Amino acid sequence: MTDETVCVYGLWHLGGVTAACLADAGFQVVGLDRDERCVAELQAGRPPIAEPGLAELVQGGLESGRLSFTSDPTTALAEAGILWVTFDTPVDEDDRADVDWVRAQLEAVRPHLRSGTLVLVSSQVPVGFTAGLEHAWRQTDPSLQFACTPENLRLGRAIEVFRNPERVVLGTGEGTDRERLVRLFAPFSEQIEWMSSRSAEMTKHALNGFLALSVAYTNELARICEQIGADASEVERGLRSEPRIGRRAYVSPGPPLAGGTLLRDIGFLGQLAAERGLASPVVDAVRTSNRLHQEWAFGRAMTLLDGAERPRAAILGLTYKPGTDTLRRSAAVDLARALLDRGVRISAFDPAVRALPPGLDGIRLAGDADDALAGADVAILATPWPEFRELTADQLVRTMARPRLIDQAGFLPHLAGDPRLVYVRVGQPLPPVRIEA
Repeated sequence: MTDETVCVYGLWHLGGVTAACLADAGFQVVGLDRDERCVAELQAGRPPIAEPGLAELVQGGLESGRLSFTSDPTTALAEAGILWVTFDTPVDEDDRADVDWVRAQLEAVRPHLRSGTLVLVSSQVPVGFTAGLEHAWRQTDPSLQFACTPENLRLGRAIEVFRNPERVVLGTGEGTDRERLVRLFAPFSEQIEWMSSRSAEMTKHALNGFLALSVAYTNELARICEQIGADASEVERGLRSEPRIGRRAYVSPGPPLAGGTLLRDIGFLGQLAAERGLASPVVDAVRTSNRLHQEWAFGRAMTLLDGAERPRAAILGLTYKPGTDTLRRSAAVDLARALLDRGVRISAFDPAVRALPPGLDGIRLAGDADDALAGADVAILATPWPEFRELTADQLVRTMARPRLIDQAGFLPHLAGDPRLVYVRVGQPLPPVRIEA
């Protein structure tokens, strides 16, 4: 283990998990963020985001004295030998990453770095970012070292994945001391894939791009299955049985890509190709295909609401994914807005959401699933929280005006065969629906 103090810079989801896990592994860690409110909450043991186990880990680090937080770069970097950059790179509504914002945050702390500091970048940045930083900063301080390890954040399982990664991708710059990095990652993994910083950044783009391609392709297949009478879940089973594809492949039909993470790297890849005059038809098609699939749940809901005099929909789950309270870029929120625009009354329940942000005033936030389902003409399982596995057909029949469930990813297969309700999922033909007067 390194005896160097680690400064983790950027304390939202990625940074909070990184700082807490490092301190728990025995490192001396200072978390740095220019957001004073965020720092105050963390210093009080209250992370600004919901992630299972994170609050307890932060509190343990504070009590041990190995973890502290500050908004002052002079304090944070006074003893730090490693600056670990962990900003969640912001994206706009078109999934374009604001890399200039990340660069500005780094320039703000540059004057406070000690000689010989290792700058380790984990934020999602385009190929060449770390090398460019190295070229610029070593002009004035040749002792600085640079490396990148692309983030491996999985919301809802972030601590488990950080502590037990399948491998660590590490890209190094010119003259970077690999032994410092080996000591830093020793408590978590000995399986390190060494490469250049450019290759490490490209690996992240390629990985997320491949996953995004898999999701988009699978959902396209599912929509075709619906029209020809095939069952996409059976096709999925056939795909997984092929060794060249494998049982862990992203071949489950379900919701569209959301949240911005995978699409951010699709954007990076498209931009890299365009800047060099290269065509990238496969990469470009992922975004087009995903936009088409974003209409699936809305279309099914409007079909099932046909004939309702004052249509009411229940949305179960609002967050981007289970295990987090993040609503930004949530497909469930986008769906709710689209239905509201068509005059549908919305009741929603999410275990992690206690209040709705401005702009979502038309949604009635229910206290539990039964409250959300009461009187609804259709229910949409939008975020697969484990709690929703307990839903029963009796519950839907008892509480809803018309028991009709849209289960995009097939999260509740035990409801599929009940004759008392209409059950709809991606990749299966829409069953006959009797329209009540």
